[in-house]
Amino acid sequence: MLRLENVACFYGKGQVLHGATLSVGEGELVGLVGRNGVGKTTTLRAVMGLLPAREGSIRFRGEDLRGHPPYRVPRLGISYVPQGRRLFPKLTVMENLEIACVQAEVDPGKLEEIYTYFPRVKERLSQKAGTLSGGEQQMVAIGRALITKPAMILLDEPTEGLMPLLVQAIAETVQAINGRGTSILLVEQNLKILKDICDRIYIMEKGAIVYEGTPAEIDAAMDVQERYLSVKV
Repeated sequence: MLRLENVACFYGKGQVLHGATLSVGEGELVGLVGRNGVGKTTTLRAVMGLLPAREGSIRFRGEDLRGHPPYRVPRLGISYVPQGRRLFPKLTVMENLEIACVQAEVDPGKLEEIYTYFPRVKERLSQKAGTLSGGEQQMVAIGRALITKPAMILLDEPTEGLMPLLVQAIAETVQAINGRGTSILLVEQNLKILKDICDRIYIMEKGAIVYEGTPAEIDAAMDVQERYLSVKV
């Protein structure tokens, strides 16, 4: 469904991605983990066209995404939940949801699905997004990604800064969304979450993929966890 091959990206003259290669199949939930600053967010930005790849290929359902302006990528079926949520704080929750539907009316059925995942969102539709808690803002950010009926969602550290109870709730919701057929590429620092819900996990180091495996395989690869993630096992 989505495949990156030998992708190289730069910020100015500084190279961040060094031949990154990964894939997400139809209906898969795939994790991407690594230390801070290794290129995980840059990988998602490259897919969305927010940081053009200078080398390599990025294909979604066979279509080359390189060269597409960022506004076209969501119209092909990919939604993006950036790190930090990036809501419009002075707009209401409902306005933040509606703003994603540039070319169509909001589907009431999709709204009800979002409310099923996040009942609190329905309770706060008229509230300004900037007044919500961090967990509530994350719910709205995921809802905004869902409102366009994407085939794939890119999630960048959705549990960052949340209390443990909300971390588990968000993880379960991500798994439920995937269970309805939406493919997901999930960037996370929390390896336990990835091992609990993902089909496969990639480990990134210095802008390249250095390991790929199932949760069970990563569990068994104690040396890999310690070398690349500083996890003592």
